[in-house]
Amino acid sequence: MEILGIDIGGTGIKGAIVNVQTGELTTERHRIPTPRPATTNAVSETIGQMVEHFKWKGKIGCGFPTPLLHGKCLSNGNLHESWKGTQVNELFKNVTGNEFSVVNDADAAGLAEISFGAGKNIDGVVIMITLGTGIGSGVFFNGHLLQNTELGHVLNKKGDSFEDYTSDSARKRDGLNRKEWGKRLNKYFSHIEFLLSPDLFIIGGGASKKLDKYIDQIDIRTPIVAAMAENEAGIIGAAMAANFEIK
Repeated sequence: MEILGIDIGGTGIKGAIVNVQTGELTTERHRIPTPRPATTNAVSETIGQMVEHFKWKGKIGCGFPTPLLHGKCLSNGNLHESWKGTQVNELFKNVTGNEFSVVNDADAAGLAEISFGAGKNIDGVVIMITLGTGIGSGVFFNGHLLQNTELGHVLNKKGDSFEDYTSDSARKRDGLNRKEWGKRLNKYFSHIEFLLSPDLFIIGGGASKKLDKYIDQIDIRTPIVAAMAENEAGIIGAAMAANFEIK
């Protein structure tokens, strides 16, 4: 069975058609820059362009970078304030005519890795951390998802969120090299390890491709691995969420 998966990020909106039985992309990935400002109207238009690119008429799964409750955006995250309170699945359906299942983007990436990737057959607590414009998290226990965790927003000792201090956008903003950024990540992962005692961390997002550049700066008990699907995990997991009707 094939479903169009779309992953909405702070800098790019990516999509591909996915075989949800195998977790494989059956088309080339298509990317459109996230509009600025990322208002409801602007992003909806971009979603329409993505659907038109694939000439897709069926169900669509969409990873969305905010907490959600049954498809409703609870906070705007790194998008525009106009998103707060928006029923995202209905908005996208009205624009495209397609049925949408909308899930938190890090939850989607985690679903892909738990089903087909680095987290497959791993018992206990597995935490997906996506490092990009913000920090997303997906928490799994014995393969079961605890939806809508926001571990990027835990506070550091200065009272600021770790997302503001440790995301990939923070690295770029502060001009950090990978070693310097790795030291910040060590503080973050140490804190999350203390709180949840996980069995495995999986790093997703664009930073997953360069794990070897900073992993030696992270000194914790818990193993850390890159998402096997790398930056495509969100697309795959979004399609899977639509198939399983996770909302």
